[in-house]
Amino acid sequence: MDNILVYCELDGGRVAEVSLELLSKGRQLADTLGVSLEAVALGENLAGVAQQVFLYGVDTLHLFDDARLSPYTTLPHSAILEKFIREEKPQIFLLGATVIGRDLGPRVSSALGSGLTADCTSLEIGEYEDKKKGVTIENLLYQIRPAFGGNIVATIVNPYNRPQMATVREGVMPLNRVRPDDYTGEIISHPVAEYVSDADFVVRIIERHLQKAEHNLKSAPIVVAGGYGVGSKENFELLFTLARELHGEVGATRAAVDAGFTTHDRQIGQTGLTVRPKVYIACGISGQVQHIAGMQDSGIIISVNSDPDAPINAIADYVVTGRVEDVLPKLISHYQKKS
Repeated sequence: MDNILVYCELDGGRVAEVSLELLSKGRQLADTLGVSLEAVALGENLAGVAQQVFLYGVDTLHLFDDARLSPYTTLPHSAILEKFIREEKPQIFLLGATVIGRDLGPRVSSALGSGLTADCTSLEIGEYEDKKKGVTIENLLYQIRPAFGGNIVATIVNPYNRPQMATVREGVMPLNRVRPDDYTGEIISHPVAEYVSDADFVVRIIERHLQKAEHNLKSAPIVVAGGYGVGSKENFELLFTLARELHGEVGATRAAVDAGFTTHDRQIGQTGLTVRPKVYIACGISGQVQHIAGMQDSGIIISVNSDPDAPINAIADYVVTGRVEDVLPKLISHYQKKS
């Protein structure tokens, strides 16, 4: 069947934001191909899923509702999806590049013999010319992702196996609600027992401990980010002070992380997070393409850099030429007086 299928990851009854991002992109791809967009959700008490996903352009929602499917465990989820995809025969199958997606995607793709591109940052529709066979194959999924440590951007195609599978990073696809709140598409509930056996439930979750993340760069309205040009871990503390005054979060380039200025979970770019804050303050950041890819859609970009010709200045809305250790204390002092 010609359609695009998106796996909807669930988090406390809510569809994960990365899945909604994939639905938004899936709607665009489906419109380009002239096919339907379908979603599949597995878990317990899934009645509220429909209202969430139909807003983002889903035509058909497939539900596998069973108490044994929550919380997520690998074997039953992969068994259900493998059999379901063999029946449904989607043209494209997408998952988020989360802990669950990175566990589930490779298992399903291996069972189906379909291939999988991991950690994509962009998806497009295009064609592929097979020079050996002398044919051009149209309407293929271009699976775009950084490669060789982020030094190049690779475009990967799967011309002959189906489905074309990819996991996609969180935050790289904008959310796009395309339907009114009261829209209702087709909902199909599937009998879980027909897709799994008792052996698939050999692993059970006895107890769960959830720890809230210390920070959330993706949702921060203001991000103060630092690069290698900040100079030292001590200077990097200025970014944290400014971020606190602005009620924002602190990010970093890969070079700053590698230098030990801050932790990897704050890394922004092709090999880190993608953010879209209202204001992005880039401190001592030269503007390598790998970093730009993770923040170029920010609302307002302010560059603080001692090099007036730094590449990041070309995309900045405002440029402050000066050393970070000279400029940031003045900004901090200004906002402390206003508070």
